[in-house]
Amino acid sequence: MSQLETNAVTETHQQIVRFGHSPDADDAFMFYAIAKGKVDTLGLQIEHVVEDIESLNQRALKAELEVTAVSFHAYGLISDKYAILSSGASFGFHYGPIVVSRMTDLSNDLAGKKIAVPGTLTTAFLLLKLYQPNFIHEVVPFDQIIKYVAEGKADAGLLIHEGQLTYGRHKLHKVVDLGEWWDAKTGLPLPLGGDVVRKDLPLETQRKLAAILKASIEYAFLNRGAALEYALPYSRGMNPALVDEFVAMYVNEYTLHYDDKARKAVEKLLEMAYKAKFLKKFVKPQFIEPL
Repeated sequence: MSQLETNAVTETHQQIVRFGHSPDADDAFMFYAIAKGKVDTLGLQIEHVVEDIESLNQRALKAELEVTAVSFHAYGLISDKYAILSSGASFGFHYGPIVVSRMTDLSNDLAGKKIAVPGTLTTAFLLLKLYQPNFIHEVVPFDQIIKYVAEGKADAGLLIHEGQLTYGRHKLHKVVDLGEWWDAKTGLPLPLGGDVVRKDLPLETQRKLAAILKASIEYAFLNRGAALEYALPYSRGMNPALVDEFVAMYVNEYTLHYDDKARKAVEKLLEMAYKAKFLKKFVKPQFIEPL
């Protein structure tokens, strides 16, 4: 058998793994090396599924994808089906999802207000419920919330992703930064989302995926310019400097690997959700280490 035929047989026997991630600059930065073939995928064929985080959360409820990015709020509902890869998390440090309004006098009084939210399974929504349980929510695609609030269709909007940096352009005002609130309440980094792997995969495959993702993030850190250039089309109009700032906010040392403090933060979030009766059971997170 020729080398070409051998390679063809090898390729046909590669296990296809669907990996869901959101169309955002920070996720694109992390997945640059995988997408461009810069890291060894250890005999696995990675098929990218790019959808907004709430869609991925909903798919995770049905365990559709082998690996996917999810909100930690959603993880509390899928921990029987998925474990957390030890790389790929988004943590905030004294910052996080922001509630904005056209009104400068809304202050922190959100009770009874109509708030546009990016999805009820997002960690941002959970944090807002923990902060103020009594409001009226309306689900609006995350990249349309700023316009929705600016047009007066809601009293306030809950912003994730790049909206946290760009809302001022639209004459909106910050009501509360839920990352600042979380920091004052817990003193821990704010766990927003992570990558999870289906538990029905062989453990070796799960650990391979953990290794691949960690290698991809390491490559991006070492080749930041190229990774940022790849991420730019996913930034919805941000200039390169702002993309760099946004990626730096959410791709950090905890993205490469959870330490004890990061794991404690995930446990704390899930514990608070359980005590507030937003989760039916307390979930102890399970992490998968790389090979």
